[in-house]
Amino acid sequence: MKPSLEASHAIPDFVTQAMPEDDRYWVPQADKVWFRPLLLNTVNGEWVNLLKVARSGVFTRHRHPAPVHGYVIKGSWRYLEHDWVATEGTYVFEPPGEIHTLVVDETEEEMITLFHVCGALVYYDDDNQPIGHDDVHTKIEMCKAHFEEVGLGADAVLQFIR
Repeated sequence: MKPSLEASHAIPDFVTQAMPEDDRYWVPQADKVWFRPLLLNTVNGEWVNLLKVARSGVFTRHRHPAPVHGYVIKGSWRYLEHDWVATEGTYVFEPPGEIHTLVVDETEEEMITLFHVCGALVYYDDDNQPIGHDDVHTKIEMCKAHFEEVGLGADAVLQFIR
């Protein structure tokens, strides 16, 4: 009998509650900034996560070398470099190449946005010099360290890796 190329050779689906009941799944990223991993795709070098920023929080100046998709679930945010505001229900497409700074204004208690990041984030200082980066592999390491620290165990990250 010839082997079949059916779905049995596919990686299993991953289905999870996006808004975790266990707050330990929120990984600290920076002051007033956390992410909740949903998918860490090491094959394509991309990740999907919820980004949560508390009132008056700022996500470091950064650039994407590949597209980013976002959908605002709660609150609002903006880029210092633009005049638009992403509010609840807004879809944002970010083409690669621009340096920008995500800000949650003090009028918002909290913002949560679903982001699909294709590629990496490269962080920049005020002189537009690169000072660091995040990619799917650094995200995995952040999750491992945090999950171990909060008692979930480093292996808890494996459920998100595809």
